[in-house]
Amino acid sequence: MKRIILISMMCMAVMSIVAQELTVGSYNIRYKNRDDSIRGNGWVARCGPICNQIKWERPDIFGVQEALHGQLGDMLAQLPDYRWTGVGRDDGKTRGEYAAIFYNAQRMELLEEGHFWLSETPDRPGLGWDAACVRICSWGHFRMKDSGRDFYFLNLHMDHIGVVARSESARLVMKRITEMTDGGKKLAVLTGDFNVPQTNELYSLFTQSGILKDCYTSAEMRFAENGTYNGFDYHVYSDERIDHIFVTPATTVNAYAVRTDGRWQEDMNLKMSRCNLSDHYPVFARIKF
Repeated sequence: MKRIILISMMCMAVMSIVAQELTVGSYNIRYKNRDDSIRGNGWVARCGPICNQIKWERPDIFGVQEALHGQLGDMLAQLPDYRWTGVGRDDGKTRGEYAAIFYNAQRMELLEEGHFWLSETPDRPGLGWDAACVRICSWGHFRMKDSGRDFYFLNLHMDHIGVVARSESARLVMKRITEMTDGGKKLAVLTGDFNVPQTNELYSLFTQSGILKDCYTSAEMRFAENGTYNGFDYHVYSDERIDHIFVTPATTVNAYAVRTDGRWQEDMNLKMSRCNLSDHYPVFARIKF
């Protein structure tokens, strides 16, 4: 009997080393601004439901886009198991939007962290090419506490106007990932608001690289009844995904979802109206490596 128990324990240990499961995600939470509050979509009304949605999904790690420094603090106050890494895009400190990475500190530790700007001068803040906004990519090198397995996680927000900027940013990101992962041999996850759908030729730059694959197309099970941008209109249907999760080839994608959950609030006629949590729907994937 003791021998059977010992063998079972050894098998479990081996399995924990061989396969590591993670839930990962990407969430454009929409920056805090006065106009949204006037329209009833202010951050104060949205923060709680967004955090509750995250607690329900229980992602091990996820990237957020458009987050201002105060918003990160608001989320952290309601997500006590998490920590975040990232910098403001305007000054490399706290000014401007973040492409921050939230991770469950109970499950993993941050080994290294960094960031680079999506521009001709990636080591310092500045507009890139024909971009309308300063854009940044944050990254972290993480290790799982239970298995010791490590991986890289990158999160970005590409420009919504500059065609050249998006193209050159994609090439820059792929160059960095290739270097980090030794040509895709090490695990990496790339999340973000790419501002291009799956039909855009730029999307193919990632999926045909041999370094990354799309969790949507690779998933064994999908729950994605809509695209990812909604403009705060829950009636809108689109099949375009501009928020993506890419992973290195050796990763198994068990499941993928675009979560279209909403919230309810009283309108000017004292009736309950359905509202979206952000102008983007979040995407989550369950992966194994």
